[in-house]
Amino acid sequence: MMKQIIKYSLLLTILGSLIWSSCFQDLDLAPPFGLNATKVYEDPENYINVLAKIYAGLSMTGNDGPAGAADIVGIDEGFSSYLRVFWNLQEVPTDEAVVGWNDPGLPELNTMGWVATNSWSTAMYYRIFFQLTLINEFIRESALDKLEERGFGQADIDKITTYRNEVRFLRALSYYHAMDLYGGNVPFVTDEDKVGSFLPEQTTASALFDYIETELLDIEDDLMAPSVGFSNNYGRANQAAVWTLLAKLYLNGEAMAGKAHWNDCLTYCEKVIGAGYELDADYQYLFLADNHLSTEIIFPVTFDGVNSKTYGGTTFLTHAAVGGTMNADDFGINSGWGGYRTTKGLVNTFEDTLDNRYLFYTDGQNLEVETIGSFTSGYAVAKWKNLDRDGNPGSDATGDFVDIDFPLFRLADVYLMYAEAAVRGGGDTGKGAGYINELRDRAGMPDIGNGYTAKDVLDERARELYWEGYRRTDLIRFGLYTGSDYIWPWKGGVKEGASVSDHLKIYPIAESDLSANPNLDQNQGY
Repeated sequence: MMKQIIKYSLLLTILGSLIWSSCFQDLDLAPPFGLNATKVYEDPENYINVLAKIYAGLSMTGNDGPAGAADIVGIDEGFSSYLRVFWNLQEVPTDEAVVGWNDPGLPELNTMGWVATNSWSTAMYYRIFFQLTLINEFIRESALDKLEERGFGQADIDKITTYRNEVRFLRALSYYHAMDLYGGNVPFVTDEDKVGSFLPEQTTASALFDYIETELLDIEDDLMAPSVGFSNNYGRANQAAVWTLLAKLYLNGEAMAGKAHWNDCLTYCEKVIGAGYELDADYQYLFLADNHLSTEIIFPVTFDGVNSKTYGGTTFLTHAAVGGTMNADDFGINSGWGGYRTTKGLVNTFEDTLDNRYLFYTDGQNLEVETIGSFTSGYAVAKWKNLDRDGNPGSDATGDFVDIDFPLFRLADVYLMYAEAAVRGGGDTGKGAGYINELRDRAGMPDIGNGYTAKDVLDERARELYWEGYRRTDLIRFGLYTGSDYIWPWKGGVKEGASVSDHLKIYPIAESDLSANPNLDQNQGY
């Protein structure tokens, strides 16, 4: 199972030869020692370890969790895990989260006042392209001709080819994040490019959209079949993960790349829905320490409080949301970090506090965010708990690190993507309303009518998916992120909220990469 695989991945060392010349020229990449690439790939048993390292790139920060032997030196290892940085860029500059800490770059995310040198945007850029570097190396070294040259038997070739297709999915995922966060105006390299031989050219959102689509369509029939619930392949990408990413690509195609694909989104949502996944009986089950038992989660980023210790991921989400009068024991942890809350913008999307998804802590908390630095300003979010369904705490006896997996893709999101694509593209809104009603039934809320609007779906997405890394992308798709049509507290740096410049819809290209590669131009407005 993937929680075991991640444990083994921490023993693996990767040489600096995996680095391509444009990114990271001013950074040290670790570890600079250990097995060379040729030695690693000569043994077919090593491929699973490299695969695990690549999967762990979404959760871990180096080869010695929770810190030490970092992948990237020059950014803080504790805050810079892929998922933690991604979450902050997606949630903090929206109505769903504020953070009271003054770590460099965070206050600017609160107020949408960041500049080209923002450390969080830079860290995400580094993470994406470090991940892509490892991925391209693996794909290059697992090509059929290389495997045959090494004299591998057919059983090993078939197994490694499956790994290769999973890694191609992970490459598409990271390039999708690059398109979402940086507008697609990023350096572009694949396994076909020789390492260190050139300075990568800058691609465009349209070209990157086409590449991601082509890659996913090419591998969709070659991955493992969908597997519902916990199994030996838990945590690994299967066909349903590919279909979900395609649906996301098509849903956001118009906003990200100027191409509307509503019918394509419907097609791939239906493939996922037909794969056998089911909504969990209780909404809270999705965010507990034993959520690997979920029948709803399609593709998780896995965590284990003993075997994959990190200050990012769900350890961060659980600790950072606990403060004030909250009891850390109620969350299966030893202490709260007292940082993150939500704004009334999110709270006000709820129609009734009886909604089972209304997982806010209000005792001693104020609805209004009067002062960003005060934890009691804003309701606390009590969504993530390092407890299992029976109330037992996670595996780490110290209470430092959690077992909660992060549901990167889950069925509820697919239901809502279908409903939105149907109402936008003239599809079957009756079926779309049925999917919304399944979520509302679980939440104990009355059904929605067939005449729902796209805005109704947006509000349902807020209630269902808050603090799961969707909100920025959703608000951009609806044209509500930067302008005056939707204002929330502290948007634009004032308590009442204000509009901001449209250039903030995407983040800046890392300044260090611009200096290293003359082929790159900065995103407009920075």
